[in-house]
Amino acid sequence: MRTCTDIAGAVPERTPRSRRRADGWARATGVRSAIRGLRLLVAVLTGITPAFAHEIRPGYLELREEPANRYQVLWKVPTAAAALGEELAESLGQTSRPITEAALANRREPCGCPSLWARPRSPLTVSIHPVFPPEVRPLAPPVVRHETDAELWTWPVQAPGDGLAGAEITVHGLQASTMDVLVRIVFRDGQVATRLLTPTAPVLVVEATRRTGAGGYLRLGVAHILLGVDHLLFVLGLLLIVPDRWMLLKTVTAFTLAHSLTLAVATLGYAAAPLEPLNAAIALSILFLGPEVVRFRRGETSFTLRHPWVVAFAFGLLHGFGFASGLSTLGLPAGEIPLALLLFNLGVEAGQVGFVLLVLALGTSFRVLEVRWPRMVQALPGFAVGSLGAFWFVQRTALMVMGWSR
Repeated sequence: MRTCTDIAGAVPERTPRSRRRADGWARATGVRSAIRGLRLLVAVLTGITPAFAHEIRPGYLELREEPANRYQVLWKVPTAAAALGEELAESLGQTSRPITEAALANRREPCGCPSLWARPRSPLTVSIHPVFPPEVRPLAPPVVRHETDAELWTWPVQAPGDGLAGAEITVHGLQASTMDVLVRIVFRDGQVATRLLTPTAPVLVVEATRRTGAGGYLRLGVAHILLGVDHLLFVLGLLLIVPDRWMLLKTVTAFTLAHSLTLAVATLGYAAAPLEPLNAAIALSILFLGPEVVRFRRGETSFTLRHPWVVAFAFGLLHGFGFASGLSTLGLPAGEIPLALLLFNLGVEAGQVGFVLLVLALGTSFRVLEVRWPRMVQALPGFAVGSLGAFWFVQRTALMVMGWSR
């Protein structure tokens, strides 16, 4: 009887060279698999938030009215896959595909809502989702598309006879997060309603927002900077090394002009900065100020201490690209970008001015009350600037390097 070996031919015995080649291929494959696993583990264990302390990207919900009270829904929720490179995004399934109704039958969200999502969520995806009234029913399962920094879901819904007037739209899970969601409704008559949902106000009543609602972009800018811990830490570092009020005004103004410039350039699409090196450079800007705080306390001098506005302007250009991620990732229509950019930037500046005034007011009150802090407590703000800057720089650089090792 002929065996499979007889039919296919005898298998040649491996030579030492072929065995070494096979072993090397196996080791390389194992290393690549280990790197992919390590990259995912780093993202999950660090909670992503430290790596993206500056970049608090909002979610985005758009409803576009069509004839017969139908609406096309676009739901965009940010992920952290961009920190780990495109390879990880592809491993999570960066494709467009419909979700079958059978797959939706028994799946529910952590809040208990029937789920639109047919597969378990990636650990890199924020667990929030929109909820419509029961009378607003989906006409088809959603289509999901995975990008390197977001998940996009699109599906049609049918509203009752009076459309969405008076309907409550809620984003479940928002109260347990630190992010906002910008809601944009485009009506058939050309009117556009926008509203910013926050963890403290996650509900939208449609009839109360049938207006431009451009103030949502202003609030989005304020929230973006107040939740951007590394940006505030950089501003704090500047406050710690500039004792003169006139020089402080000059320094803060230079920083404002710089990040406003790159914010506008990046949002309008004229320039862009790679996200991973940008995040590492922003962390480096904070780390750079740590030794300067020490020099200032010792009574020493340096170029930064003599000309802080120059350093503020240079690093402000980097922070502006970081701010742009809070607006450019929404995918707004071109016609709305100029107004959104203006209001978003005003919100950023309002939040920054509020933070500066708060720090100055605290410093003045301590001097008036003649509070005597121990030397260790006095050194704590400078230590926080340097140590957190170093931690974020090492962390983001490690994520960036792991993204390159493919």
